[in-house]
Amino acid sequence: MPEGPFEISKPQLRRIGVRYLLSAVTALTAMAGSAFAEDAPPQPPRETPLSMVNALHTAFGEHHARAVHTKGIMLEGTFTPAKSARTIVKEPIFAGGTLPVLARFSLFAGVPDLPDNADGASPAGFAVKIKAPDGDDFDIEANQHADFIVATFDEFAVFLRALGVTKPDTPHPNPVEQFLSTHPHAKTFLETRTYPISYAQATYWGINSLKFTNAKGQSVFVRYRFVPRAGEHYLTPDERKAKSANYLQDEIVQRAAKDPIVFDLFVQIAEKGDKIDNPSIAWPESRKMVKLGTFTLTKLPDDPETAQKALLFLPGQPHRGVEPADPMLVMRNAAYPISLGQRQ
Repeated sequence: MPEGPFEISKPQLRRIGVRYLLSAVTALTAMAGSAFAEDAPPQPPRETPLSMVNALHTAFGEHHARAVHTKGIMLEGTFTPAKSARTIVKEPIFAGGTLPVLARFSLFAGVPDLPDNADGASPAGFAVKIKAPDGDDFDIEANQHADFIVATFDEFAVFLRALGVTKPDTPHPNPVEQFLSTHPHAKTFLETRTYPISYAQATYWGINSLKFTNAKGQSVFVRYRFVPRAGEHYLTPDERKAKSANYLQDEIVQRAAKDPIVFDLFVQIAEKGDKIDNPSIAWPESRKMVKLGTFTLTKLPDDPETAQKALLFLPGQPHRGVEPADPMLVMRNAAYPISLGQRQ
């Protein structure tokens, strides 16, 4: 296929896959030590990036689209860094001027025609790609839930396989019920999901931790958080059921045509005792927050279908002063190019 600003050739896909698999091995090896001295070192995952993509297909079916967060919509806009960002990270995108951005809102489940008001739509996702002048684009992905359903990459694959083999007529306790009986947090996660009235009126959390280092060599562990300028607004169960199958997509298009969609990006800073490698445990709200900047989204891409098909987010990619601290983020980074290749 011809290459353009958002298009990737098959040889490039092969190079991407090898590059990020090697990066995953290197990063996981570097994580043999713990973030805080009293924590036990994380165990290496048994799952591979390919087995995770296959587990997603087991849960949601195979199709030439994203393996998860399949149904979504892209917007373009800008990112303007905040001065406070420079106090904790030396990455150049947080020290310069306004930069162009590609953003994508999405439903959770890997089903291309999933109704926006379906149970599997939550937690919704929000991903951004900041287009750096030197080509080293900066990607962030976040979910509309303060924590994750499980603690590890391996546990998520087990849950997905249980989901895939559980049918309406499967005898009880079915595989999902059996999984939830031994994973109480996963049960709580599913029961506490929320459904926004608009993609623009939800808070999105980066569930995986990163290590930020500033120009003085001082390091902190952080998690991202996108806070909507429009405020939060979530639907009651009855309100959600009354919504149309495309209400989120339709609403965000109409909103963008009238006014900019604005999110402020913060990081929450971990303190001693906070779990760095367990995304199922949210850090206390008392932790310090530092503003990194502001995203302003204004319009759809000129060719949304082409942009959607070829867009690759790599949220675990290391940058100057930024490196993944959670093994799950490293493995996600290696799995995404596989999914990209399957949808070309």
